[in-house]
Parts: sequence; structure tokens; C-alpha cells
Amino acid sequence: MSELISGRRNLLRLAGVAGLGLAFAGPAAAKEKEKKVGAVEDLMREHGVIRRALLVLWESAPALRAGAGNVDPGALNRAAKLFRSFGEDYHERMLEEAYLFPAVKKIGGLAALLADTLKQQHDRGREITDFILGVTGKGAVGTGETEPLARAFETLFLMYANHAAREDTIVFPAWKNGISDQQLAEMGEKFEEIEHKQFGKDGFGSAVAQVAAIEGSLGFSDLNKFTAPPPPKS
Repeated sequence: MSELISGRRNLLRLAGVAGLGLAFAGPAAAKEKEKKVGAVEDLMREHGVIRRALLVLWESAPALRAGAGNVDPGALNRAAKLFRSFGEDYHERMLEEAYLFPAVKKIGGLAALLADTLKQQHDRGREITDFILGVTGKGAVGTGETEPLARAFETLFLMYANHAAREDTIVFPAWKNGISDQQLAEMGEKFEEIEHKQFGKDGFGSAVAQVAAIEGSLGFSDLNKFTAPPPPKS
């Protein structure tokens, strides 16, 4: 009898430990679930990487105009290559053009009307990126190339600032609202699969690290540098 009681006590003790473990595992599992990136969040944070790569080019335009020797063409070339691989080849071709634009065209509305213009801007962006890669890939920027290159940086940045803003506020919400929750979850998994296949386990993290290194090499890593001065006193 004493052995039976002892056995029951051990069983209760084990159950208590298991229950404690589940109590800890429950919130942890929930927290892990909260950390999972959805399809729309994934697209928008990728826009953040793309913006930072384009900002590097745009911020370099004044120094370039002041003299080609003021800017490292290798850093500019790396920024353009990151924009090409992460922005154009992956984000645009493999996600937006393959999945979003066809879907919003079927859904209709303003997002459908924007889809063709957005695709045309992708194509124009690739032409400009080809030019930037060609000029910055030679090791030095020629005197006659500084103004065309600076202008290319500015026009590319301005186009994509407007482009991404329309996608974030019109196209992505329309796409999200136009498909079911199950389809949205499946798209999230699909996008993650494409990212892993293209870049390895953490393509986003790798891209962020790359753009941060480029910013550092050009002196753009300190966010305080870009704090606006106070307005004039009236």
C-alpha cells in the first residue's frame, strides 16, 4: 500500500513538473507565434531595406557633384548591387510581379489601375540601375559622368519614394483585404520559402547588415546626422 501511495505521489509530482513546463511553454509558444512575420509586414520591411539602399545613392549626389573623388565608387556600386539583387530581382520580380500585381488586377479598384504604372517603373528602375552599375563598376567616376550619375541617383530615389508609398498605402492593403486569411497565411509561407531559396536562412537580416555596412563606409550610419534643424523663429 505504501508503495502505491509513493507511486501516486511521484506521479503527481511529475504531473506538476509537466504542468509547470506547459505553463512556461504556453506563453513562449505564443510569443514565438507573435514574432512570425506576415506577408504584408514582410513586403513593407523589405521596402525599408530598399529605401535605405536608395538613400545611400541619393545622399551621395551632393558630394559627387562637389567632386568625384569625394565618394567611394565601390560603396555606390555595392548599394546598387544590393538594390538589384534584393529589390529588383527578388522583391519586385519574385513577389510583386509574380503574385501581387496579377492579384490586384483581378480584385479591381485603384490598386488595379496602378499595377501597370508600377510595373513600368520597375522596368525603368532596372534601366537606371544598369547605368549606375556601369559607371560605378569601373573603379573611378569620370568628370563628365558625375552630373549624369548624381541625376540618376536623384530620379531613381524620387521615383521609388512615390512608388513604395503607393504600394504601402494602396496596393498592399487592397491585396490583403482582397484575399482570404488562409490565402494570406499561405502567401506568407510562400514568400518566406522564396526568400530562403534566394538568400539562405535570413535574407532580410543579411540585406540589413549589408546596407548598414555601406552606410557606415560612406559616413551615413549616424541617424542623428539627419535630424532636421529647428525652424526659423517668427
